[in-house]
Amino acid sequence: MAGGLTLQFIPYGEIEHLASQKRVDKLLRLVKTDKIILLEGRLRSEEEAELIRRTMEEINDKFTGIELSVVYPESKNVAFFARVKQSFINLVLGDRRGMTIIGPANVVREIKQDPDKIQLFTKDARKR
Repeated sequence: MAGGLTLQFIPYGEIEHLASQKRVDKLLRLVKTDKIILLEGRLRSEEEAELIRRTMEEINDKFTGIELSVVYPESKNVAFFARVKQSFINLVLGDRRGMTIIGPANVVREIKQDPDKIQLFTKDARKR
């Protein structure tokens, strides 16, 4: 198969029991195999910072870094009762809300998001 792109979905339940360091290790290991990770939920801010720090330490000729984007459902211009409901959902679900996209920089050129869509731009495989 020439020039395939691998997206790997990781349900939140697969990482929720892991310690922060193990979460970062798992995600970095997968991204370094040129997989684009679709993680249900989001990392804690300290885990995201650790992932970026570790990525910077491990950059070399083969691994050129990561692109990362967190998509989080926002509640703008929502009625009072809908906001109360969303606050309750946030309390119950916590880090499960939203989605995190992590891809290797040698594959993912850019991730753009707006309220209606996510655009993931890849690099031309022939140029890698």
